[in-house]
Amino acid sequence: MTQSTASIPDPHAGPLHDDHAHAGDAAQGGHGHSHPAHVAHHFDDAEQQKDAATLGMWCFLATEVLFFGGLFLGYAIYRQRYPEAFLIGSHHLKLTHGTVNTFILLFSSLTVALSVHAAATGNRKGIVRYLIGTLILGFAFLGVKASEYYGEYQEKLIPKLLFELPDPAHSEHMKELLEHNPRVKAAYDDPVRRKGLEQQLQLFFVFYFCMTGLHASHMIIGIGVMSWLTWRAHKGHFSAEYHTPIEISGLYWHFVDIVWIFLFPMTYLLRH
Repeated sequence: MTQSTASIPDPHAGPLHDDHAHAGDAAQGGHGHSHPAHVAHHFDDAEQQKDAATLGMWCFLATEVLFFGGLFLGYAIYRQRYPEAFLIGSHHLKLTHGTVNTFILLFSSLTVALSVHAAATGNRKGIVRYLIGTLILGFAFLGVKASEYYGEYQEKLIPKLLFELPDPAHSEHMKELLEHNPRVKAAYDDPVRRKGLEQQLQLFFVFYFCMTGLHASHMIIGIGVMSWLTWRAHKGHFSAEYHTPIEISGLYWHFVDIVWIFLFPMTYLLRH
């Protein structure tokens, strides 16, 4: 009795495969369905990719809260311990500069939000327009801050490097403060306490430059990210279906703005 050779498996052949199914799986990155071009192969769909990116940004921002939180806590402790020195320091900050920068950042948060909305509606020109507006406001903030730092350098308020206790004869801020605050005047008139007051005032400016300088460095990073997004938006890389980079970068920009909202009253408005 003979047996058809077609029914006898080849012992040298590998496992049986459905060639068409295998080719389809390879083309789809190993998943059982097709992927849009902007979805990485290790995600099931665009929604999962967006959720992962958003969660990652929130985790990063949580570490940033801890970072700035340590500085804020240290500042609050020493502010409570040396109230006279910190009051003097606050009087020598330029309130006008700080107020202008506060409004600049509030408007930049608006332009970022508008860029996200433009992306969600597929308005490419709107994305580019609002991101450019955000960049202009970011550079304006840094310009105002640089001008303020230069003024503090001229007034010799740089701790350890170039620092002198402000003289009431040459400082209207100091003269006004001594006239209206007996506790500060008593500390200033006592030679022993005055020496300590100078060291404590330097501590105030150490915190001030560390906190505002760290914030400015985050602004520079944010400007770099927004510049990259502007270029990508101009090239048409974003659409109503895919604009996750703009959304998560917007979260970062809003966080930097919120940090300033805490910094401004802690330092500039301490005089009130």
